[in-house]
Amino acid sequence: KSARHALATTYGADGFALLTALTAPDTPRTVRTLPMVATLWRVWLQQFYGPSETPVLRADADVPMPAGLIHSPYDPDARYSMKRGTTWIGYKVHITESCDSDQPRLVTAVHTTPATTPDDPLVPQIHATLAKKALLPATHLVDCGYTSSETLVQSQQDYAVRVLGPVAHDPSWQARERTGYDNQAFVIDWDQQQARCPQGHTSGKWRFEQDITGQAVVHIRFLRKDCSPCPVRTHCTRGKHEPRSVTIRTQIYHEALQQARQYQRTPAFHREYALRSGIESSISQGIRHVGLRRTRFIGLEKTHLQHVLSAVALNVIRIGAWLDQPRQTPPRRSALSRLVASG
Repeated sequence: KSARHALATTYGADGFALLTALTAPDTPRTVRTLPMVATLWRVWLQQFYGPSETPVLRADADVPMPAGLIHSPYDPDARYSMKRGTTWIGYKVHITESCDSDQPRLVTAVHTTPATTPDDPLVPQIHATLAKKALLPATHLVDCGYTSSETLVQSQQDYAVRVLGPVAHDPSWQARERTGYDNQAFVIDWDQQQARCPQGHTSGKWRFEQDITGQAVVHIRFLRKDCSPCPVRTHCTRGKHEPRSVTIRTQIYHEALQQARQYQRTPAFHREYALRSGIESSISQGIRHVGLRRTRFIGLEKTHLQHVLSAVALNVIRIGAWLDQPRQTPPRRSALSRLVASG
């Protein structure tokens, strides 16, 4: 490890020496202002402490956040990401398509982001794009990456669009193990700013706070005199002495989240949401027919242009197929599923 750090120090010093020379006042301006010089500065500063002192590798905890970390000197916009064990350096593409049963399924919006950008902030942008085209849906089917409580509420308020998709489950141990009282077991009285537990006790404290992400939450705390002798205490809290506390979103977001969680347990949700499976075949078609997974250009803007042109090509293919035979293509069934269905 010491040899590695010594070698890294040498590389760091050489790099800073080169960069210092490239940006010196007597260096021609055409050289000092080269984009590749600015990129090299960023790469070196995100890897090393320097240049004023002896350069050493940065500690892992002091490396820039992934959203600002350059992973390819050839494309400073590309970012490293991982999803379900798959890693890549590049971008994400978000595809929106129509799903009317009496019309061809066409791509209506395409958005390209760096690979590190979360999914749910994209929904307002998608709806704004669709609104300009007068293509807003009454119901927008999305996967769980797009169903934050803010998205559920604001889509309805701003665009009268109902966002439908699985929402994140309650992360508490009570909900995961299904052996205790999770947040849904408590009755919330928003007017009185109180909560009632399953044993009928009311909370003693109600405080508005912000969580680690800056979201407004309500922290509710019950009384020790009620929780300590409670016969079902072990189903409610694992604290040895402290009473039960509950943290929830503010009213409009909490209620939207609870309604979504309740609905996604019903057969009606599964029947309605089954229509979204078509987007997976669209992504597969984009990968197989127009190389959607491979970026042919450098930079976010040009990559987005590639994605738009790929969507246009998919629409041309689909319109041609529809004119030849105006009906929805039945979903492909694997040999295994056909075997299971045959008994």
